[in-house]
Amino acid sequence: MVESMLIGMAEYYSAELALKVARGERENALQCKYNGGVVPLGFTIGKEDRLYHIDPETAPIVQEIFTRYADGEPAEKIAASLNERGLRTRTGKPFVKNSFFQIFRNRRYIGEYRYKDIVTPGGIPAIVDQDLFDRVQQRFEQNRIAHGRPAKEDVSYLLTTKLFCGKCGTLMGGESGTSHMGNTYYYYKCGNAKRHGKAHCDLKAIRKEPLERFVVDTAIKVIFSDEIIERLIDLVMDAQQKENTRLPVLKEQLRDTEKRLANLLEAIEQGVLTPTTKQRLDELEARKEALNTSILEEELKKPVLTREWIRFWLEKFRKGDVGSTEHQRQIIDTFVNSVYVFDDRVVLNFNFTDDAKTVTREEVLGSSAVDNAPPKQESLTSVRGFFVASSTNPRQSRTVQGSNSTAAPQAGQSKP
Repeated sequence: MVESMLIGMAEYYSAELALKVARGERENALQCKYNGGVVPLGFTIGKEDRLYHIDPETAPIVQEIFTRYADGEPAEKIAASLNERGLRTRTGKPFVKNSFFQIFRNRRYIGEYRYKDIVTPGGIPAIVDQDLFDRVQQRFEQNRIAHGRPAKEDVSYLLTTKLFCGKCGTLMGGESGTSHMGNTYYYYKCGNAKRHGKAHCDLKAIRKEPLERFVVDTAIKVIFSDEIIERLIDLVMDAQQKENTRLPVLKEQLRDTEKRLANLLEAIEQGVLTPTTKQRLDELEARKEALNTSILEEELKKPVLTREWIRFWLEKFRKGDVGSTEHQRQIIDTFVNSVYVFDDRVVLNFNFTDDAKTVTREEVLGSSAVDNAPPKQESLTSVRGFFVASSTNPRQSRTVQGSNSTAAPQAGQSKP
């Protein structure tokens, strides 16, 4: 957690710098000036005004590409023709079919300046007219539908490496299936069952989205209560003090040096002043200065987290958008140790110590979180320094009060 907070602090300063840069870029955009990136083929950037200008050497190439494609010539043939003449892309590479995709979609060629949410029609000189651009878009879209394949959806399985089968202890992995209506559904399935079939493990696959949301909702309710947040702050402050072993030693040496200096000055005040005393005074003064420098260097290496900063960082998780995949990922990566799925319940284990070891199935089975009967009320038991808390419904998980390392709420009866 300390590591994540330090990253967060670095992100804060980075974000502040980015804000200043963004402010300057926005001012440029309002004046239709160049804001970085690869300059499209056919344009040059003025060295003094930073505005887009038509390149008389390469703009005719862009016009030729648009015209030939709009007239029905295949992209492969256009690319071969340009390469035979020794022409190259903006990056100096030979033309291929894919070289034209960005060219055809680039609205700068009809004079439209665009930077994030700022769009200025006519903000830069046009290389092709609107009619030619529209004809190219129409043909490009027809070819895409006729020959293109839909892009594979990028699905993130947030519990990967943390989700285990409660029956056999094997890691569970993601898979998908399509219904007769054409809808795609995503699941987590026991790796043993995936590889060897139900004969080796008959745990049913569990839907991805409800399970991940249940884990995140439970984490928020368990970890981010006011009492647990204060306890976590205490733990982080203690861990922070223990992490830097050199700093406490330097501070202790400084205290010892200052004590010796005080004793020596007291002796001098009483009239004890010899060449040896003066030499010793100079040595102690030099040592004190060196220690102060070393302490400052150590503190600069790793800024000290305050209680207010830690509380702000934890509140960010409690008040974040739980519907955001990135927010869910941060909570799972930072706080979730492991998740065990059984036929009638789900057991969660959370990280509250610097012990990176994953809670084992044997430890989970040894706790009251997997008793045969669902608990009548919330229970709290200890598993190798981890707290295991039980609740009867994954959709109505309760806040757990604990004072040790890991909380693990249990889902009973129905799967999320």
